[in-house]
Amino acid sequence: MGIAGLDPSMCSLRSRTDDASPIHRVRVHGFWMDARETTNAQFAAFVDATGYRTIAERTPRTEDFPGVPPEYLVPGALVFSPPPASVDLGNVQAWWRYVPGAYWRQPLGPGSTITGRENEPVTQVAYADAAAFASWSGKRLPTETEWEFAARGGLTGATFTWGDSLQPEGKWMTNIFQGHFPDQDSGADGFSGIAPTGRYPANGYGLFDMTGNVWEWCSDWYRPDTYTQQAVSGTVAQDPLGPSTSYDPDQPGASVRVQRGGSFLCTAQYCTRYVVGTRGKGEVDTASNHVGFRCVRLPER
Repeated sequence: MGIAGLDPSMCSLRSRTDDASPIHRVRVHGFWMDARETTNAQFAAFVDATGYRTIAERTPRTEDFPGVPPEYLVPGALVFSPPPASVDLGNVQAWWRYVPGAYWRQPLGPGSTITGRENEPVTQVAYADAAAFASWSGKRLPTETEWEFAARGGLTGATFTWGDSLQPEGKWMTNIFQGHFPDQDSGADGFSGIAPTGRYPANGYGLFDMTGNVWEWCSDWYRPDTYTQQAVSGTVAQDPLGPSTSYDPDQPGASVRVQRGGSFLCTAQYCTRYVVGTRGKGEVDTASNHVGFRCVRLPER
């Protein structure tokens, strides 16, 4: 587990990958994983069957946001909003904004729709939303260890889920950001923004989009020292479930889960977390239009 041979020049903010070391050994028992990210069509079937309302559709509670005026506590979610020109990459608020009325059926806010986008990954789903779908479908969210094992597709130590070259023979293998981040996405890989699932080659285990497109929720709580703690014993970790509590130095006191795989916004200009072995994170009650999920289940005995 972890990053092998990552060139620091691939990421101008190197500290964003420090939580993916040291490399250590783990053992994972067999499991089944969905070949594709959960789609809008699949999530719609879940909502139609259960009447489920996502967190982005619920009015935020005053007790969860002390000091925030009630008029600002409205249902909504985060939406990537490219600025008109270059910005300071240390200021993520320059390209993210909270949009009232944004939720999974209107991922970019009022006026947007998933009609015609049924095969795209569902987004604007917080952790509890993804877990609820997984439970309804008789599955669960993957652990971080399961996710990385599956993403590698049998390629031990490879930089990407398909090998060591970002563009083998000049071919794009995933949906990430090309152009000038964050204001100009050229769409050189075929898509400017999110892509339908399965448009790029599967990895060695037959899994699509394990890199890029949308981040995927994992069940583990996030801590930056997780790998250090797993490695310190000097033994092979057996099906690790992650820490019992979360801690994110960027959001002290927040409840944060692991996300994996990167998204259509990943780029060497800002972060290279399309590199297999790197880690992401998300506050459990936050939804955005570049985070989705896929499910796993244990094989029948």
